[in-house]
Formats: sequence, C-alpha cells, structure tokens
Amino acid sequence: QVQLVESGGGLVQAGGSLRLSCAAAGRIRSINHMGWYRQAPGKQRELVAAITNGDLPNHTDYADSAKGRFTVSRDNAKNTMYLQMNSLKPEDTAVYYCAAGRSYGLWDWWGQGTQVTVSS
Repeated sequence: QVQLVESGGGLVQAGGSLRLSCAAAGRIRSINHMGWYRQAPGKQRELVAAITNGDLPNHTDYADSAKGRFTVSRDNAKNTMYLQMNSLKPEDTAVYYCAAGRSYGLWDWWGQGTQVTVSS
C-alpha cells in the first residue's frame, strides 16, 4: 500500500505562484509514475502533470493548460513530488490531487487533495 499526502495549497492572486508537495510513504518501490490531477466545481477531474518514477532522465507530461506555467518534479531522497505553479489564473482554481500508479496510464493511489484558489 502507498500513502500520499499533499500540502501547499492556498489562496493566491492571479499571476502569483504556489508550490504543491506530495509526500509518498509505504511501498514506494511499487510506484511507476506519479501525477497531479485537479477538479474544479462542476467539472470532471483532469490530469495536470505526470512524471515517471525512476532514475534520471524523468519523463514528464503536461496538460495543454499547464504547459509553460507548471513544472512537475521529484526528490527521490525525500519520496516527494512537487508541482510548481506560476502565472496562476482564476481558472486554475480547483482541488489538486496527488496520484500514483504501478503501471503507466493507471492510477492506484490517491491523496486527499489540497485546495488551490486563485483570485482575480
């Protein structure tokens, strides 16, 4: 089993930045890849960014809405994944979830979510 705990959400003005963290615990070696999803009120959950979990070089993927503004990264020594979000927009307001999976494309474990609110 893997446990994921997010932190770093909050309220920020448009144009500002936030960095989310996701700390993983448990059977870390089971993790093949990790990612960030978000869900805004009344909308479906969407994948924002993903990163493979292995030795360098890492492979990353981004939603079109995140490209150029968000950066996903990992610190293997701390078993932690990050999402650096810059140039935030009100439409980025959502609950952000950390996820991890054993096989690429599948997500087996989820965090509890952290709220990000961007004011205009």
